[in-house]
Amino acid sequence: MGLFGFGKKGKILDLTENYKRQVERADKARASQKNSPVSSGTGPFSFFNSPAAESTENVSGESYGDLAEKKKKLAKRILDMTAKVEDLGNQIYHLQQRLEVLERKNDIKRF
Repeated sequence: MGLFGFGKKGKILDLTENYKRQVERADKARASQKNSPVSSGTGPFSFFNSPAAESTENVSGESYGDLAEKKKKLAKRILDMTAKVEDLGNQIYHLQQRLEVLERKNDIKRF
């Protein structure tokens, strides 16, 4: 019967494990990317690496701006699409009403 969770243990589907693995992989990738510039910047010409690090930080800052811009564009597209779907729904409703009027004029009985 499964009262209070007894007997339902085999029917539970846990999708968080895949997500946890993806997060761990992303963290490992970020850590490896952070570690690689630090190890290469220990030479006598390490000052050449500092502008590159700053430029990557600027790029990541710009990517947040791009993400916000993309989010706004996506929201606008979704609003436009929902408006079009509503308009099409209204057109279908009006066509159905016209068909009913024509059927009444022609004395056609629908089943």
